[in-house]
Formats: sequence, structure tokens, C-alpha cells
Amino acid sequence: MAYHKVNADQRAQGHSPYLDNDDLQATALELEWDMEKELEEPGFDHFRLDGAIQHHRGNSQSPDLDLEPIQPSSSPKGRFQRLQEDPEYISHYTRQAPKSNRCNFYQILKVFCTALILFIFGIVIGYYARKKCLSPPTSQEANNLHIYREILKDIKAENIQQIYRDLLQFPREDDVDIAMKILVQWTSQGLEDVQVVNYSVLLDLPGSSSNTVTLKNSGECFHPSGQQCNRETKMLHGHDLLYSYAAYSAKGTLEAELVDMQYGTVEDLIRIQAITNVTKKIALLKLGQSPLLYKLSLLEDAGFGGALLYVDPCDLPKTTDLTDKAFMVSLNSGGDPSTPGYASIDGSYRQNRLNLTTLLVQPISAVLAKKLISLPEETVQNDRCIPLQMPATGNAGKKIISLNIQSITTYKTISNVIGYIKGTVFPDRYVIIGSHHSSLNIYGGQEWASSTAIITAFIQALMLKVKRGWRPDRTIVFCSWGGTSFGNIGSYEWAEDLKRVLQRNVVAYISLHSPVRGNSTLYPVASPSLQQLAAESQSFNCVEKTKCSGSNVSSVQIQGDSDYFINHLGVPATQFSYEDVKTSENSSFLSEALFPVHTTKTEELDPSFSLHETIAKLTGQVTLQIANEPVLPFNALDVALEVQNSLKGDEVDVPQLLAVASRLRDTAELFESDEMRPANDPKERAPLRVRMLNDVLQSLEKSFLVHRAPPGLYRNILYRLDERTSQFSVLLEALEHCKLHQSNETIQAALSEVLNTINSAQAYFKAGLDVFEATLAGKK
Repeated sequence: MAYHKVNADQRAQGHSPYLDNDDLQATALELEWDMEKELEEPGFDHFRLDGAIQHHRGNSQSPDLDLEPIQPSSSPKGRFQRLQEDPEYISHYTRQAPKSNRCNFYQILKVFCTALILFIFGIVIGYYARKKCLSPPTSQEANNLHIYREILKDIKAENIQQIYRDLLQFPREDDVDIAMKILVQWTSQGLEDVQVVNYSVLLDLPGSSSNTVTLKNSGECFHPSGQQCNRETKMLHGHDLLYSYAAYSAKGTLEAELVDMQYGTVEDLIRIQAITNVTKKIALLKLGQSPLLYKLSLLEDAGFGGALLYVDPCDLPKTTDLTDKAFMVSLNSGGDPSTPGYASIDGSYRQNRLNLTTLLVQPISAVLAKKLISLPEETVQNDRCIPLQMPATGNAGKKIISLNIQSITTYKTISNVIGYIKGTVFPDRYVIIGSHHSSLNIYGGQEWASSTAIITAFIQALMLKVKRGWRPDRTIVFCSWGGTSFGNIGSYEWAEDLKRVLQRNVVAYISLHSPVRGNSTLYPVASPSLQQLAAESQSFNCVEKTKCSGSNVSSVQIQGDSDYFINHLGVPATQFSYEDVKTSENSSFLSEALFPVHTTKTEELDPSFSLHETIAKLTGQVTLQIANEPVLPFNALDVALEVQNSLKGDEVDVPQLLAVASRLRDTAELFESDEMRPANDPKERAPLRVRMLNDVLQSLEKSFLVHRAPPGLYRNILYRLDERTSQFSVLLEALEHCKLHQSNETIQAALSEVLNTINSAQAYFKAGLDVFEATLAGKK
């Protein structure tokens, strides 16, 4: 477009709003000399005529005159520029102006053009800045997913296998030496702030000779495996014989009648008490159905003096043959027995707790159990397994045995290996991923090497990305625990040591306890708030030829170091593992038995290590999402639904419970719709709102911790005993207690406790909503 020479008389007609302003006119006059000088410069010789343009201004009576359009060339001082970007521009002036007035116009026009150009330039900058800041809602999520895939693709089966084999090259040294070697491995991968944390704790170790079981009727003496007590057996299998024991059992010798208690349920106990006096007798007890500590507490209350533990072959997978193997168990519910509830640090008061039960407890093999009840070796008929059971022979068939148990209680050092990757946005929020390592030559097979190899491979893949500049939003804490087989001692002591910090800062716990116990099916377990995330992660990361499609995620009790985080801190937790298909409904809690190292053949279960790779990727996916998503991927509504499902059935049909559970669901639905969905929209993702929301989500499960639970049962009532049960375990136990003691006092106390936890959770959700409303109202 061209500028045009005009007549300044147009001002008199009031056609230019800019020239009606006195200040602007004065400015134009003051700058007239400069404009004249400008127009006299050589550049103006190049202005040319573009032709005549006619234009009518409103009601103007001025005649139409020819205009002399001019185009500025490039001025040496850069004062004039083309406006070719604006094809709609036309001149409003119709008369040639004198030189002085023409200068006034050019000065005003220069101011106008400069302002216009700056305005357009500002719009362009603002547009692109806005485009950069307000990316499409899915761009950040898509970018995160791309990052996760980049990290996880570096986890390879061959790498895990090599790490696994390197770990098994470690000589069977004590806990501190193995911990130091893991520290060196993690540090070599680039993990920052790796440290070994030691605690002096009370351990119950085997004595100098094996425990024995003697049949008084025949005088035969047996080792726990079922082998005869002779010097040759002791020399050939000395280590396995020593470590076939129950840690923290009572010590001594007991001679008494053997009573077949089957699985030690309340029904079994009522049946036996109806036909005999059980005081100071020895129970023959199968593992399975319910936690060992709970069953032993029933026996102790009933007056038994001892217990022989075994695993019925009919409860084991058909591919597993452990009939001639004894095992180790721990009777410690968690932590250092000498410092219950507080950390074993220097200067702590040490309680004298050499035994954690009055019972003499000894694990034995199924072979020995058959000998004690006088059954033939073969218990399979027509491809059908016959459960072991003592035949009813009356008083003439009574079995009198002598049980001798010797173990040594002493203080030892156990070590935890702790490493960190600091978060960039929420460094004070921790996602903990935990494995465990071999401890003091005890049983547990090669599970610790699988566990440690997987977490090390994940660290290796993660640090490749960190070295390229990426970091998670939240801090990831990597832990290898010591003392797990004695009752999760390492994790308990570390968590008790840092309890106040962890209560405030831990977001989730991801467990790698015994990741490959079989090769038939994937077995995912997660707290209710993480069930959806655990299910979704399976769709990404199942390696070909690994059986993990369609696996249901359940909230059931699990073994391992997640115990303290679930039951004392109320932290959401998850765990992936491979297992063999359970052969009976009694197979729950069989993992409490720790069999000898040579019976766990990891490389036979997973020769290609593809199962290990799948577990590593599933664990890594969940860890990365929790550590890196702006809003924690927890589902509040799933928690409320789990509570309602746990109250179904006639056993707990209590109107007050059902009513408060219904209110909890309503509040959770409101929380999901009013707070979760807006916060997941990047356009509404204000930092204050996200932080407040995450604080609520982080503490979802803390309300569901009961003050006390029966031995072996979780304090966190959101976890069921196993897949067979759907009700709250504390209520089921209270109902069983009523049958045994003919009193409803226990069930009333349990109902009250459950009612208070659900009501507390509902109040917590409601308070969270009220805080959001108050905050948003205050901002408005």
C-alpha cells in the first residue's frame, strides 16, 4: 500500500481525529524542521506516482480531487516502512498539502504506524508464547508415555540374567558384605546418594546340632527332613538340617501326645477339644488357609505345648516336589524383637524377648509327617491326591513323641542398601521400590538374587535417561532390605527410624519380594487405590510368550517388606509376581515356608528370563507413573467400592456400617467428579490445587488402619486374607472368636473399630472437599 500527499486543509473539516488533538499538533510543529530535512534527503528522489484514488468521507462536501500516491524507498534512517501486509489500507485525504502541513501529517502517521507495528508484533509474540505454554491437553501425557517407553525398552532379559548370575557369585557371607557389594553395583550404575544403613538386632539362629523328633513308641529318632538321626546324614546334609527350624520358637524338650489339628482352624480346634484335653500336647499342623501366627495364637490360647508344621503335598503345584524337604519359618511379626515399636539405634532400650511364643515349634517334611501318623508313602490314587490325615484308631493308636529344639538367640548386624533419584517438582514426596538380599545363610532360595537383579536392571535403565538430563517429578527411593526372612527386620527398623518423615512424605511402596515363584500365571496385588493403575500397566508391558494377559488385580495379604508401609504407615502398595496355579483353596500362605536354596531353581522356571523382564517392566511402569504424573494416579472411588464389597453378606449386615459405607461412596464420587477430573485437565492444573489434591490422595488409606489386629492379620482392613474371602478379615476373625468362646464381645468391638475407620475415611474425604471449596472461594 502507498502513502499519499494530502492537503492539510482537511484538518479544518475535522476529518482526522489525530490532528484535532492540540498536543499532537504541537508535536508535529516542533518536529516540522526535522521532517523537512528528512524529505530533502536523497531518498525522496525515488518516490513515484502510483495513480489516483478517489474516496468519499462521510458527509463531506469537498470535491473529489486527484491524489498523488507515493511509496517510500528505504530511508537511510529507517523512518518509513511499507505497509504491504495490509491490503485494505487506503488514504482518507483528497487535497495536496503545503510542505509544512505535509510534514505534520507525516510525523503523526509515523507515530501511528509505529504503534500499529508494535501492536501487531505483540500479538504475534503473544500467540506463539501462548501456543508454547498451553499445549494440547494430551501433549504432556503423551510425552511422559514416550519417556516411560524409552526407559523400559532398555530393560532386557539378558541384562537381568547377567546381573542375577553375578549376584550368585557372591560367596555366602554375612549381611554386611553382601550389602556392600550391592552398594558398589548400584553406585557403578550412577545412582546417587547410595548408602548402607546398619542395625544391631536380635536374631534367633540354629544351634550347633539339628533339632530332632523321636517316636517314643518305637524309639526311632528323625531329623526334620525325615531322615534317621545318624552321623552320615548329619555330615551329608548338615546345613539344611540346621536351618530347618522356627526362628524365635521356645527352646527345650517336650514329650507329649501328637494331635492332628489339620489346618488349625477354629472348627478344627472345636472338634479336637470336644474329644480330648489338649493341654501341653503337640499339634500336627498344616500350613495354609490362614496366617501361621494366627493359628499358633489359637493353639497357645488353647493350652498346647508344641507344634509340628508341614505342607500337605496336595496343596502344592503338581510340578513341585518338596515332600522330603523341611523348611524354615519365622514367628516374628516384624522388626527387631528386642525393640518392639521403636528403632534399634545406639542407646535404645533392649527388651529380653528370647522367645516370641510359649510353644515349641518345629517345621518338618511331609515324609516325616506320614511316618508320624503311620501312613504309607504313596498318597496318590487314580491321579487324585489324598490329603494327609491321622487315622482314627482310639486310645490304642496314640502317638507319643519327644520334641527337642535348640537355637541360639544373639545380636547381629543387618544392613539395608538405600539409594535415591531426587525429584525436580516434588522432591519431598517419595516413591519407594524395595527388594531384599540374602541374610546370614538362611533359607529362601535364590529369590533374593531375582529380586535384586530386577531392581538393579531398572536402576540401570533409569540412570541412562537421567544422564541425558531427565528426572522424575517425585523422588524415587531404591531399597534392598536385610533380615527379611527373620520377620522383615531391615525394613521395619529403617521405617521406625524415619517414621515421622515417612508418614508425611511416602506416596507409595512397590514391592519386589519373590518376583518369580513359578511360571504359570502373573499374580498382581495392589491396594484398592492402585488397582486400576496396576491393571492398566499390564496392557503395555507384557513381554511376548509371558502369561500375563487378563490377570485380575486383588487386594490381599502378601509376604515381604511391604508389611510396615501397609500396616503402620497406611501407604498404597503394589506387587507383581509369577506363581504356579494354586491346586487347592488351602494354598494361601504357603509362601510363609522358606525351603532350602537348592530346591528353588530359578533358571529352570524362567530359562530365558522373560518373566523377570516382564516383572521389571510392570514394576518400572507403575513406579514411573506414580513418580512422574502431576496428579497421583490413585482412585478414591475404588477404595469406597472395596469397602462396600467387603460388607456384603449376612455375617456383617449392620445398618450403621452400610449407611456410613454408602456415605463414603457418595463423598468419593463427588471428590472424583469435582476435584480429580478438573485437576487432570492441564488447563485447570493450578500448582496449589494439584498439591492440595495430591496431599488428600496420598493419605487415602491411612484412615483404614485399626488400632490392633489379631496375630498375622493386617491392620489395614482394605486387604483381605486371600482370594476366597471378600469380607474384612478382622470381622471374620471376630466371628470365629465368637464360635470358640461363645461370646459376642469380640465381634462388637471389631464392628465398632471398622465403623470408626470407615467414618474417619468419609470425614477425611469431606474435609478435603471443604478445603478445596474454601480455597477456591478465597481466590475468587
